[in-house]
Amino acid sequence: MNDDLRAAEPDPDELVDPVDPAGLPEARRPRRRGIYILPNGITLAALFAGFYAIVMAMNGRFEQACMGIFVAAVLDSLDGRVARMTHSQSAFGEQMDSLADMVSFGAAPALIVYTWALHGMGKIGWVPAFVYIAGAALRLARFNVNISVVDKRFFQGLPSPAAAALVMGLIWVLDDAGFKGADKVEWLEWVAFGVTLYAGLSMVTNAPFYSFKVVGGRRTVPFVVLVAIAVGIVLIALHPPRALFGIFCAYGLSGYVVYGWRKAKGQRTSVIAVSTDEPEEKGLHP
Repeated sequence: MNDDLRAAEPDPDELVDPVDPAGLPEARRPRRRGIYILPNGITLAALFAGFYAIVMAMNGRFEQACMGIFVAAVLDSLDGRVARMTHSQSAFGEQMDSLADMVSFGAAPALIVYTWALHGMGKIGWVPAFVYIAGAALRLARFNVNISVVDKRFFQGLPSPAAAALVMGLIWVLDDAGFKGADKVEWLEWVAFGVTLYAGLSMVTNAPFYSFKVVGGRRTVPFVVLVAIAVGIVLIALHPPRALFGIFCAYGLSGYVVYGWRKAKGQRTSVIAVSTDEPEEKGLHP
C-alpha cells in the first residue's frame, strides 16, 4: 500500500524546470512588473523641466522658469497618450506621473511665484503659495481616486497644469513687460496674491472644466475648429507670453461659466457619473 502511494507521488526532480531553477510551474511563477522606458522617460523629462524652472527662479531668471513649466505641461500631455498608443500603461507609470505633476505643477509654481512677488509681503505671502501647493496635492489625489467615475469630457476642478500655466503666464507677461520682480511694486504683489489664490482654490472646486479628451483622431470636428487652431498657433507665435496667458485665463474661467450655465438651465452640474460602467452617461449627480 505504501509502495503504491509512493509510486503515485511525483518525482521531486520532475518538478524542477530546467529554465526556472526555483522549480515553479509557469502558471505559479510571479510575473515581472516591467517599467516602460518611453512614457516614463517623458515623465522624467517633465520632472526635469519643473526642477529647471525652480533653479532658474532661484537665479532670478523668471522668463526661463516660466518656459520650463510650459515645457513640463506639454510633456505631461504626451506621456499618457504615448503610453496608451504603445500599450505600455502601468501602475508604476501612473504613480510616477502623479509625483512628477506634484513637483512641476504644485511645488514649482508656488515657489516661483513666492520668489517673484510674495516674499516681500512677509508671512501673509505664505497664504496663497501654500493654498496653491495644497490645492495641487488635493487635486491630484482626488483625480487618482475618482478617475473611473468622472465624466471623461470634463475635469473636476481646474487641472494642475492649467493652474500652473495661469500663474506662470502672469509672471511671464509682466517679466516681459520689464517687471523683473514684483516684491517692490505693491499692486503687483496683490495681483500675484489674487491669481495664485484663485488658481489654488479652483483646483479643488467641483466646476467642470472641459478636458478635450473627446477631440482626437477618431472624432470628426467642424472645419472652423481647424481654422481656430491655425489662428491660435499664429497668435502664440507672434507673442507667446500674452497669447498663452490669455488662453489660460479664458480656460481658467470657463469651468465657472459652464457651471453657471448648467445651473441657470436647471441641468445637473457634477461631473461624477452615476455608474462606473458608463462614466460619460447623461445621468450625473446634481
